[in-house]
Amino acid sequence: MYEYISGKIAELAPAYAVIDVGGVGYYINISLETYSAIEQRESAKLYTHYIVREDAQLLYGFATKVERELFRLLLGVSGVGGNTARMILSTYSPGELQSIINTENAVLLKNVKGLGLKTAQKIIVDLSGKLTALDIAESREVTTADNAAKDEALEALVMLGFGKGVAEKALRAVLKDEPDASVESLVRLALKRL
Repeated sequence: MYEYISGKIAELAPAYAVIDVGGVGYYINISLETYSAIEQRESAKLYTHYIVREDAQLLYGFATKVERELFRLLLGVSGVGGNTARMILSTYSPGELQSIINTENAVLLKNVKGLGLKTAQKIIVDLSGKLTALDIAESREVTTADNAAKDEALEALVMLGFGKGVAEKALRAVLKDEPDASVESLVRLALKRL
């Protein structure tokens, strides 16, 4: 129904954004991937997916068309609803999700909060071969040194009380901008994103 919504960001949290368009505020459910893409901006254009249920009407927004298409593919899997699909996209970037499905790594996929092994296996079976049509940019290779710094920073954030998935997402975003950051810098910059 709605292709996208573009306007001023009136309110922003890791799970939702309120976009002001002509004096009307649209409450849009977002993933951490989208949150990371728009958190420093005053306005945003979100590609949307509208879900009408018996008890609710929900609007989901994505920073890219690729992420929205992945969301729609996930919804096509029996047992995966909007919130589960959003949680998967909050835990893994589109490139990481494609890699997990291509390597059939159900154990890694089931690390998503609320996702069991059977559902993870079903997602892999249902989406195998469907992601090749999407133009998912491969993420850069991370060196061993980057991994060591990232692991140490992740451990520190978890000790501070942040969830592992949320902390990993913040660290990935920081490493894109600051690939050579020290452990202390990684933690400090990740805290700004959490």
